[in-house]
Amino acid sequence: MKRELKAQIIEQLREKISGATNFYLTDTSSITVEDINKFRGLCYDKGVSMQVVKNTLLTKALEPLIADGNELYKDLLPSLKGPTSLMISDNPKAPAEIIKEFRGDKERPILKAAYIDSSIYIGDDQLEGLSKIKSKEELVGEIIGLLQSPAKNVISSLKSAGSTLSGLMKALEERAAS
Repeated sequence: MKRELKAQIIEQLREKISGATNFYLTDTSSITVEDINKFRGLCYDKGVSMQVVKNTLLTKALEPLIADGNELYKDLLPSLKGPTSLMISDNPKAPAEIIKEFRGDKERPILKAAYIDSSIYIGDDQLEGLSKIKSKEELVGEIIGLLQSPAKNVISSLKSAGSTLSGLMKALEERAAS
């Protein structure tokens, strides 16, 4: 590979990583061509970009970002051994769900590391937890639901208390009339 082409690939990787709030590093080695095409299709369907990358080029793309002050990327460097695929998504749990869904009873792809919104997760044992991360939209929905819940309870209590009170008044009125 020519030096100019390498520099161009490094720059593209740097831009992708610096612009991503979530990305996963996986090992997809020993997966058949047919299966890797299915895996890519699954990624495409769920809005996840997947690309096989050379570890040396990815390391060179991360080095300037580390030098610029993002020390977390340094923790990813030990994971860059063996074949590596880069998965980038806006949804923090989508790549984890894809890996779990595709893997089923197979042993690959393996999660090497993940960068999720300024946090690093290392190792395949993190996959279960990452697949349960809630998206920003889900969290906002839950918070709104929690905020609405007390108001609904108060209104419900007032309505039931009002009907109970009116029922009691009506019974007392009927009792006094008889």
